[in-house]
Amino acid sequence: MSVAEIEAVIDRILAKDAAAGRAVREDDDVEAQDPYQGVPSTRPLSGQAQAVSSLQFQHSRFDGDQSELADRNALRRKASLSTELEDVTEVEYRQLRLERVVLAGLWSKGTMADAENSLRELAALAETAGSEVLDGLVQRRAKPDPATYLGTGKAQELKEIVHATGADTVIIDGDLAPSQRRTLEEVVKVKVIDRTALILDIFAQHAKSREGRAQVELAQMEYLLPRLRGWGESMSRQAGGRVGAAGGGIGSRGPGETKMELDRRKIRTRMAKLRREIAAMQPARETKRANRKRNSVPSVAIAGYTNAGKSSLLNRLTDAGVLVENALFATLDPTVRKTETADGLGYTLVDTVGFVRSLPTQLVEAFRSTLEEVADADLILHIVDASHPDPEGQIAAVRTVFAEVDALKIPEIIILNKADIADPFVIERLRQHEPRTIVVSARTGAGIEELLEAISEAIPHPSVTLTLLIPYDRGDVLNKLHRTDAEIISVEHGEHGTLATVRVREDLAAEVEPFVQHA
Repeated sequence: MSVAEIEAVIDRILAKDAAAGRAVREDDDVEAQDPYQGVPSTRPLSGQAQAVSSLQFQHSRFDGDQSELADRNALRRKASLSTELEDVTEVEYRQLRLERVVLAGLWSKGTMADAENSLRELAALAETAGSEVLDGLVQRRAKPDPATYLGTGKAQELKEIVHATGADTVIIDGDLAPSQRRTLEEVVKVKVIDRTALILDIFAQHAKSREGRAQVELAQMEYLLPRLRGWGESMSRQAGGRVGAAGGGIGSRGPGETKMELDRRKIRTRMAKLRREIAAMQPARETKRANRKRNSVPSVAIAGYTNAGKSSLLNRLTDAGVLVENALFATLDPTVRKTETADGLGYTLVDTVGFVRSLPTQLVEAFRSTLEEVADADLILHIVDASHPDPEGQIAAVRTVFAEVDALKIPEIIILNKADIADPFVIERLRQHEPRTIVVSARTGAGIEELLEAISEAIPHPSVTLTLLIPYDRGDVLNKLHRTDAEIISVEHGEHGTLATVRVREDLAAEVEPFVQHA
């Protein structure tokens, strides 16, 4: 069964639930002046509706052996294994504890379809992190409740769902203040996390390189710092106040530095060390970029929403063999591969980290050095999942991140990927809205030739045509022409050397001026 067929089955289940009026309830605590008074909240995820991320993915021969995939799947939580030991022999084989989660989100703007799409994306994120999604609900409110985020009545309803499903975690589709998280945990009696914490957890699982791990840890520390919990005076570690100081007096001496204050100090120290490490790694990346610029090698960045097919497209174009997985944020570490156009012009392709709606600020800052690959590119291939329910929303979310890294000025081509499973009407709608679009399927190879032609036309080309006579003892000159992005039109070997007709950039034309043959 194809992805489109499975999504159609899920939609029919949801439509049937809505028609029967099942799981449609009104909130108890919508204020009398609330403009959404009387609008029902809904349960958009049934127990049988699974996120698209759980579907089987077929690799093509361009993806390579995908040996990393087995290592990543080995760390996933296993539903078939008990979390309680029944036999001592299980201790060697027991995997990470299975988290059974219930999702909850707010519908404060947009349409109900937008709210459901956001919750479906949260379900895909949860499954990527290794959780089992049991149920979900959307609450219609003008703004989040200051105490429980969802409202008192909806928090109680969430508690009942958690109890009925046996869930051990609640994931909120938004950012929770520390006080909201504590209050909601007191109501539902299980662990509560928000969207940012979930994304950070996925990044922590998938980061491989030294720089990637440091960036993720820094983002986690920034998120954790204001959310530390302590036990006040009972956690005091030393005598404090102005002991023995003149004018102190009884009642003026405090308990000293508490355990929470110590933790904060340790986190700040660790954050400072991580920032120094990331700053020390940056020159190596900048040196590589400087080498490419010095050799005038054009750079093409593959960017887009998470799980849009960026790595699959890189494999299709360059046989890179990078990890491909039908999951969100499968790629965190950028991959650079060199290839060339049909007429021999070399350029680099850079696979970058995927974006998502409401990408945590901590991650944008921590991964800024990685995102600079996009900002320094000569051309951006903006990959869009044409089979997604809201491709326009994905395009807007990605361009928001482009604006944050100052990449909006770079030429952009919209690549409508997954054309083999997308609705033709959706593709045509997107082509009407976007000026430069190419329809492809990285899995089947459809549209790849058109894409290669578009890349060849869009990247900067040398503009100076020269005829050079290069002596045989100056092979270094000919080698440099091959290494740079010079277009070698013809080569002939004569009595006095190699006669080459080339097209080069102005800076390289000045270097090879001594070998120019004038008519």
